[in-house]
Amino acid sequence: MRTLTEQLTQYAAYHRDRRNIATHFVGIPMIVLALAVLLSRPSWAIGGLPFMLSPAWVLFVGATVYYLVLDVPLGVMMAIFSALCLAVGRWLATQSTVTWLVAGIGLFVVGWVFQFVGHAYEGRKPAFVDDVMGLLVGPLFVLAEALFGFGWRPSLREAIEAQVGPTRINPGRTAAHSGH
Repeated sequence: MRTLTEQLTQYAAYHRDRRNIATHFVGIPMIVLALAVLLSRPSWAIGGLPFMLSPAWVLFVGATVYYLVLDVPLGVMMAIFSALCLAVGRWLATQSTVTWLVAGIGLFVVGWVFQFVGHAYEGRKPAFVDDVMGLLVGPLFVLAEALFGFGWRPSLREAIEAQVGPTRINPGRTAAHSGH
């Protein structure tokens, strides 16, 4: 299994344009929340569990275990975010079918629009096209980038940038002028 530094470096190689990263700060949380919403139906009461078990729980617990194996502090922060997404997802899943679907599909579609606009700025395809693990690493990357902005773990940021370079703005590259 790749280390945290290796995972973030591989993902960062596809995300060096600051505008792309900015769109990911919006798009990825929307997609993650959409998955929590859409996968919170169906749900089952199992034994004495204090919550309804759903496909969302399976996905988010699995992802959180992976994040904790990679890095405990980041894993804990992702667990908190995941718990919030699961709570909102469960609440929306208890609403009418129309509300549940509009919220879930709407978040999912708009989140992906942000992603693809960002990659138009970047001039490069999304990381998951070459490595499906990018779908799991993306949320962790967004959290790490946010924390880097506060001076968190400068040695990790430096290790990533030593391999893929610092973030930048790709001159002359706009969403309308991407060639993709």
